[in-house]
Amino acid sequence: MARGEGAEQYAASLLSVKPINTEIKTPKEQRNRLSVWSKLCYAIGGAPYQITGSALGFFLQIYLLDVAQLDPSHASIILFVGRAWDAITDPTVGFLVSRSRWTGIGRMMPWILFSTPFAVLTYFLIWYVPPFEQGKVVWYLIFYCLFQSMQTCFHVPYSALTMFISSDQKERDSATAYRMMVEVLGTVLGTAIQGQIVGGASNCPTEPEVIDSRNSTRINMSSVTLDETKQAYLIASGVICIIYVLCATILFLGVKEQKETGRKKSQPLTFRQGLWLVMSHEPYIKLVIGFLFTSLAFMLLEGNFALFITYALGHRKDFQNILLVIMLSGTLTIPLWQWFLTRFGKKTAVYFGMSWAVPFMILIISIESNLIISYLVAVAAGVSVAAAFLLPWSMLPDVVDDFKVRNPDIHGHEALFYSFYVFFIKFASGVSLGISTLSLKFAGYVTGACLQPEAVSLTLKVLVSPVPVVLIAVGLLILKTYPIDEERRQGNRKLLQEILDSETDSESETSALGSSV
Repeated sequence: MARGEGAEQYAASLLSVKPINTEIKTPKEQRNRLSVWSKLCYAIGGAPYQITGSALGFFLQIYLLDVAQLDPSHASIILFVGRAWDAITDPTVGFLVSRSRWTGIGRMMPWILFSTPFAVLTYFLIWYVPPFEQGKVVWYLIFYCLFQSMQTCFHVPYSALTMFISSDQKERDSATAYRMMVEVLGTVLGTAIQGQIVGGASNCPTEPEVIDSRNSTRINMSSVTLDETKQAYLIASGVICIIYVLCATILFLGVKEQKETGRKKSQPLTFRQGLWLVMSHEPYIKLVIGFLFTSLAFMLLEGNFALFITYALGHRKDFQNILLVIMLSGTLTIPLWQWFLTRFGKKTAVYFGMSWAVPFMILIISIESNLIISYLVAVAAGVSVAAAFLLPWSMLPDVVDDFKVRNPDIHGHEALFYSFYVFFIKFASGVSLGISTLSLKFAGYVTGACLQPEAVSLTLKVLVSPVPVVLIAVGLLILKTYPIDEERRQGNRKLLQEILDSETDSESETSALGSSV
């Protein structure tokens, strides 16, 4: 589709009436269009969130259980409290961001810039096993929560930045596609770095366990390997920290945040007013609740898949490669889904994208463990992972635009829509991960053991197939009632473009009048 199509048509209709505006329209159209370099720099800024997120999502649970060797009940507390705290900080930061003043580098960029060093430090300390036993749970709780807070100070402003890189909806959609591609590449990178560095360092011997007279020798070998595994996790976290800083630097240097001109600023809202503002918008509620269920399905799958591959399928030496195949498949199919939603509409893309994974979730637990089939299922599952990444962030700007059309006098609260969306997703995922980890304890999970009871295998199968399938079905039923179809979305785009053009005309006429005086 042609860029700035609506703006060009509207400008053309004005030429015969206001020839003087020809000089004004062209710079505005050029300003709304983003260069490929700007889109790439913007997209790279999303990589840190996905790199750290994939590493934590796939490996934190198994790290706490088998490397830090925490009791499953303690691990469930850390996972739940960390995600719940992360969820609480999202609307809080979103509220603070919405009240931030414009600075020389923008409204969103200072948050991104100043949170980066603290996020890097706290992330590194999550993967460090302290040399004491009594305070381990407190250690991981503190640094996990601190990292989530700093990450929120980065990601909420970054997500809201979508609305400030261009006023043209097509340009924002294009930039979002770039972003989703890089973010899925980020998950591949996070999975690859974490998986390939720590995957080969297992504290379980490849040979059958030796007992009796040689038992002490086996224990010593396992202890040495455990220390090497701890070191491998630290190396992986150090590499990820370096990439985090590089991506934040590229975002800061390559993206210029656009200041809204010609619009009156609405009065600052209280937190309760901001909550009511977003909760009273029907399309937003339906979109959030629908994606809440579908996102929970994929987060539950993500959080338990490493354990499922290791203990239910028995592919201990290949689990990191299977995870990597899922992420690679997702990366390669992002352009497919971008084309699909452009050709057939976003709601249709949701139905096809989310439901694609269901047969493969059922297949993976229905057949006998087979490494080749596991890889084939991983390739197919990656297609739905791509849709799960792209579609929510592609549809949220449509909801914000719809709100602007119906509330033209309210401005500057875009961050609230993004932060409350992330709040609900993260809080629910914290509950699900906490419950799923606690269910492993009830199933008899043995910390640090190379083999687990059959009940643990059965529990993991339930957590990666039947439960996610039900969640996806519920989410799709709710999204069926989502009211913003392609006709309404295009109508909103044209109305917003007209509002923007009229404001620009008014500002230009005021400037011209001031110059003549």
